[in-house]
Amino acid sequence: MVAVALSGSEIREKFLRFFESKQHRRLPSASLVPEDPTVLLTIAGMLPFKPIFMGKQEAPAPRVTTSQKCVRTNDIENVGRTKRHHTFFEMLGNFSFGDYFKREAIGWAWELATQVYQFPPERLWVSVYTEDEEAFALWQEVAGIPAHRIQKMGADSNFWESGPTGPCGPCSEIYYDFAPEKGEENIDLDDDSRFLEIYNLVFMQLNKDSDGNLTELPRKNIDTGMGLERVAQVLQGVPNNYETDLVLPIIQKAAEIAGKDYFQVSEAEQVSLKIIGDHTRAVVHLIADGVKPGNEGRDYILRRLIRRMVRRGRQIGITGAFTAQVAIVAIQLMGSAFPNLLDREKVILDSLANEEKQFLRTLETGEKLLTEILERSQGSVSGEDAFLLYDTYGFPLELTVEAAEEQGFTVDAAGYAAKMTEQRERAKAAAKTIDLTTTTDLSQIPATVFVGYQQLSCEATVLGVLSQENGGVHIILDKTPFYAEGGGQVGDRGFLTAGDMIVEISDVRKKGDVYLHIGKLQRG
Repeated sequence: MVAVALSGSEIREKFLRFFESKQHRRLPSASLVPEDPTVLLTIAGMLPFKPIFMGKQEAPAPRVTTSQKCVRTNDIENVGRTKRHHTFFEMLGNFSFGDYFKREAIGWAWELATQVYQFPPERLWVSVYTEDEEAFALWQEVAGIPAHRIQKMGADSNFWESGPTGPCGPCSEIYYDFAPEKGEENIDLDDDSRFLEIYNLVFMQLNKDSDGNLTELPRKNIDTGMGLERVAQVLQGVPNNYETDLVLPIIQKAAEIAGKDYFQVSEAEQVSLKIIGDHTRAVVHLIADGVKPGNEGRDYILRRLIRRMVRRGRQIGITGAFTAQVAIVAIQLMGSAFPNLLDREKVILDSLANEEKQFLRTLETGEKLLTEILERSQGSVSGEDAFLLYDTYGFPLELTVEAAEEQGFTVDAAGYAAKMTEQRERAKAAAKTIDLTTTTDLSQIPATVFVGYQQLSCEATVLGVLSQENGGVHIILDKTPFYAEGGGQVGDRGFLTAGDMIVEISDVRKKGDVYLHIGKLQRG
């Protein structure tokens, strides 16, 4: 058994302090919004350092260590269903920019694992790239691992590349064995029911040119990653990442709101609670880093995560707003490690409350329609129906796909895309406006039709645009799903799109019967 049980915070701090003792500079986590405009989100611990590895930027120090917050949604369908898939996770890492290399990286990795975290050495296995004889020898020499517990693996799993060209190199991984009693014959490290990868060391020693030729880099680098949630699972002796102290308090808060006990509910309800726990961690960090719920890019990812939380809440019996309550728990759990969560707590809670309010307005009606669609569909939801759910009831396509798959149905995604294209073309054609810059008399403008009780989004005609000195605009539509400020309620926020044009709406106010959408042009 593992000799020491540590909290998630202790695991993080011990990692960072260990590498500080090895002359690494501790750096704060970079934002989830990368500086690289070609990347939506920070998906790996090394991403903030990629310009350094590529030789385009100077390193802040020869050696650094971080706990980097990351968000990935490429395998979102597995979240809550497997032991360790997440949208949000922390990657602990130590990095060398042309300073130390394999010998030190391997020696320190083994020291950290066996002396700091006190993993029993006999439970640890290692993988190396099949052609990396140097690493194979060093694990035996420096760490004392017997050769039969070092597995040589192919490029698919043990060779890292930064892209089609550029720095690359072999990698080596440490695995924890949950079942050593099964023996050491016919070992398959990819068997995740028995083995868990806890530490990955990338030896960036080669450069790949456009012809695929590999040459030695003059300056070799080290890039490592240790998943905090995975290490916590092992050290805390729990069956999955969700039951660590990093996530479980959020799950238990959601269960409390639903009037349930996480450990007593059905497997399906546990999945919903795990999804809420995972997504809560992601959304508080995204909002803290400046992302707002919307319909494009990372804004859409945030909206999708929040709406998945709300729908899963309903599936476990939560009928009212709850996302802010679970967010408070997440902020309390992570605020000491990520102070911007505390600094932006009000922004986070307000953003969640507004998005949840918008979705709840139409969710019940949309769910009823979805049930009707599934009942009349013969194994497949049409693109037209999927688009109706999105356009009228705010159901992202992925939510419809998820609900359909729960019933064994498919969704015509191509048909949905075609309907979306049609709508964009209509919106582009409708973007003909009258200039109101010379007058504030709105008496000649028809009353705005409010459709917000029935819809989250709609197609509308622009009746007028009033330009402001500060670069903002007031836009008047023939109809709108946006609530206007009044009765103690703040105006809704969101986006107006027409073709390639995007206007971010920060407030909505009423002048008589006319709604003024107050915002700034973001694109177009």
